[in-house]
Formats: sequence, structure tokens, C-alpha cells
Amino acid sequence: MPSPEQTEFYERIDPFNLYPLWEAIDELQSAVPLTDATPHVWRFDDVRPRLLEAANLISADAADRRTLMLENPSMRGRRRITEALYTGLQCIMPGEVAKPHRHTPSALRMVIESEGAHSEVDGEPVDMRPGDLILNQSWHWHGHANEGVGPHISMTCLDMPLTRFLGPLFAEPYGANSVPDGRPEGDGLARYGSNMRRMGSAAEAKVSPISRYPYDRTREALRGMALSGEFDSCHGIKMEYINPVTGGPVLPTLSAFMQFLPSGFTGAMYRSTAAWVYHAVEGEGCTVIGEETIEWGPRDIFVVPAWYPHNHEAASESLLYSFSDRGVHQKLGVFRELRGEAAQA
Repeated sequence: MPSPEQTEFYERIDPFNLYPLWEAIDELQSAVPLTDATPHVWRFDDVRPRLLEAANLISADAADRRTLMLENPSMRGRRRITEALYTGLQCIMPGEVAKPHRHTPSALRMVIESEGAHSEVDGEPVDMRPGDLILNQSWHWHGHANEGVGPHISMTCLDMPLTRFLGPLFAEPYGANSVPDGRPEGDGLARYGSNMRRMGSAAEAKVSPISRYPYDRTREALRGMALSGEFDSCHGIKMEYINPVTGGPVLPTLSAFMQFLPSGFTGAMYRSTAAWVYHAVEGEGCTVIGEETIEWGPRDIFVVPAWYPHNHEAASESLLYSFSDRGVHQKLGVFRELRGEAAQA
């Protein structure tokens, strides 16, 4: 408690926009990482009908991107799922076009429900099928269209809160339904997806040059790894989508992963300074997060905030997609993790 003399001093320095650090030290520093976010699960079967209802209320043109944001229940109104991460579910109905635009935030797109939808990234056609990971790299033109018979639903994942915090958050519409043709469909995978690189090309790329990571390839890779029997005690078989040029995360501020959990798998406890947002592509199970147990099934989404101890338990063979701010933590040198008994302390 400040003394009367200290209080009088604080009042005198306040008009100069000054504040004593020693009175805020507990707020600015703590023994463990602090987060405002809390664990939560969004049931796809609950969200989907409300997303389709939104499609009847607002057109794709009027909405620009018809998306229902997933707001962390402890951070309502702050338009985010954790401090640095944003996610939402976007719906594009048959015959609709989400006109091209570009923005400084980086974006990942995990396709949940789709038949006949496609995207364009800087003019390259990109098919969108369930389980595919689609990149919308920072300041790359991208638009989407649904030429199928059913709704297209995808989970959009952005670093928008982080970009807003840093300052350079802005966007630009293209002004037409499509951008000029760029490289042919599949060009990125042809150039970089076969452990080969064109002779003479520079080994530099801040973002992955691959815009689509097909689910069939991802699933095959995970199953192939599972044959080795080398399961991580915390994560099962967990593989990171990478920028094939650098070997690092697909985007500078967003890391993306897919993991395979065999039926009956019970992982050891894990915690990290990074936050994680999960989407169950296949299977069912539960995740213990702190003192809470979240049950999940196909297409559900749940969040594990930073430094929460957690472990996964698979009731059936499962594949979990996740995205995280782990990569930017590593670049800044602040990433920390604990495993097993150490994570429970």
C-alpha cells in the first residue's frame, strides 16, 4: 500500500503520463506465463446450422467473408480465440464467390466440408477438399468460389490479433471476381512437394510457396510414420506442415500440424508457452486441459490456451489438426515446454 507521500507523488507525475514501475511489477512480471483465454470446445453440429442460417440472412457480397468468429468465452468482444490467434468458420454457398482481396495478416484455411469449391492464390487455382490445408499468405491475392451443390465450410486461422498489436493491419479488395491467371494448378506442389528444387532457384522464402497441402498426402504420411511404432508419449505421431524451402513453419507467425492418435492412445501431460487450436478431422476422444475434460468428435474445434497442462485420449483412431503461435515464440526465443510429470507440477 503506497504511503501518503508516495500517493501524492504519483498524483503529481500523472499529468506527465508517467507511472511507477514498482507499483505495476506484479502485473508486468509473473512466475509463470499468464493468459486471459480459457479452454473451450465448439461442437460443429451446434455451429453448422447457425452458419447456414447466416447464409440466409446475409449475402456473400454483403458480408465480404461470411464467417462466424469463434471467440474465447473469457475474451468476448476481443475478436480472438487466444491472445495472438483468431479463428472462425466461413461458409460459401453453391454458386457464390468470395471476391479476391489481400491483407497483411497471414491465414491458414482447414477445409471441413466441401465439394466443388476452389480457391485462387495469386492467380493459381487451388482445389479445396475436406482435410486440405490451404495457405493465404500475407499480401497474396486470394478469393474463393463454390461450384458444387452443397455448402463449403472451412476453418479460417489468422494471426490478426498479433498483427493488430504490432500495428500494420490493413487489407485491400481486388475489385473483380477473379485475379489474372497465374501459375497452373498444382504448380507449387510440382516445384516443391517432391523433395526436389529447380536448379538455380534461391533457397529463400518467408512464406511457403505451396498454397495447398492435400489431405490424402498428409494422411498417408502420418500412417506411414505410424508403421515405425515411434509414437511420441505426448503427441502420438505429430507432424508439422513446413515451408519446403526453409524447413520452418508454413508462415512466419503461424505453425500448423496434423497428428495421428491410435485407438486407445493416452498421451502424457504436456504444456507450452504457445497456445493451440485443435480441429478433429477424424475420430473421437477427449482432452484433459487443466482441471477440465473436453470431449471431441469429428469436426469439433477446441482451444488449449498457453501454459495449460493437457493430454489427449483417443477413443478411436483419430487425426487432429492444430495451429499455433509456436513458430513465432521460437523465433523470439521465448518458447518453453514441459512434458510428463514436469508438466503437471
